[in-house]
Amino acid sequence: MSIDDELLQDEQETQREMKFIREQLPIDTKDTYASDDLLAWVLDAIAQYYYESGVLESQDDEIDIDMEEVARYVCHLAEQEGQPRLDAQEVRLIAEADLDFQELSVE
Repeated sequence: MSIDDELLQDEQETQREMKFIREQLPIDTKDTYASDDLLAWVLDAIAQYYYESGVLESQDDEIDIDMEEVARYVCHLAEQEGQPRLDAQEVRLIAEADLDFQELSVE
């Protein structure tokens, strides 16, 4: 597979993930995350949390992730980086939907 094919495949997977996440969000939250840029930023920030917290290095079969902590981290990072003010509850819902998507993708 060429690098262009891999990039296209990654972009398609990202679009499927964003669509899945938006379908999981309550109606009143969907407008906030209608922008691919904002939702992609939130997903990147969630991944950054996983990386920095060591979650990705765990050898355990089951990992307990504190979604409230993930949400606080993302909201704090948004403030630091000049992103729009995020609601921690909404970010928690996105993080949970992201995990659900990852689990479905593995199956």
